Amino acid sequence: MAAAKLGFAAVLQSHLDAVGAANDLPVVVCGMAGARQGWVEAGYIDTPAHLAFILERAVPVPGQSRDIRILPGIAQRNPKAPDVMRGEETQLLGALGIDAAGEAVVCIPGTHSKWARVSGGTVERFATFMTGELFSVVSRETILSHAVTGADEAEDTEAFKSAVVAAFETPALAANLLFRVRSSQLLYGGSPSSAREKISGTLIGLELAAGLAGDQSSSGITLVASGRLQGLYRLAFDTLSVAVQSIDAEEAVRRGLSMAAEAIWTL
Repeated sequence: MAAAKLGFAAVLQSHLDAVGAANDLPVVVCGMAGARQGWVEAGYIDTPAHLAFILERAVPVPGQSRDIRILPGIAQRNPKAPDVMRGEETQLLGALGIDAAGEAVVCIPGTHSKWARVSGGTVERFATFMTGELFSVVSRETILSHAVTGADEAEDTEAFKSAVVAAFETPALAANLLFRVRSSQLLYGGSPSSAREKISGTLIGLELAAGLAGDQSSSGITLVASGRLQGLYRLAFDTLSVAVQSIDAEEAVRRGLSMAAEAIWTL
């Protein structure tokens, strides 16, 4: 939204100038720049979507002095489970490779977390969970905002882990589990930081209850995350005794963009 106000071309050029990029250097872009309200709409590839299709259908940006391509997202046109992703497809590409053998279940935490099942380099299906956005709304706009007021950086690992387990085992009690964060604090005490960890653990536990409900890959979960989110999700998976291998989210998107660039300009 900020780039749209400033001008996508101007924003991109400022970054290119900062790294001393040549005037004829081509550029590949992923994410919301390709959304309907973005720079140029890049559309979607429908599931089942082979990751190679993303590279083949990159959309050029017209009227530019350099060659700029925007990668498309992936759409799941299932009336019972409609879904879209934009940007995460590039992370999948970087994390798994274009022709990844075997099957993988990939969890990409964030404001809108994605869970994708990939088989032989093809995204068969995926689901989005508004975990990060719900955490923001619940902790700021509901009665639970009182519970977390004054929270510092202290981490209450046990509170987080117990909340993950409770939500994972009884997801139908989601609304009740969240209210218990406040009632427990009023009746038995507890720090704002502990309340924050309970809210986080509850919401992540709910996500894992759904994400782990189907058939799982024999190799466990591939977690594509970085920073605090990587630590929280890794702890949640460990608490539930779920095997997981971690890939840094920033590294995954850089690798995915690099693969895309190499493929696009050698086609």
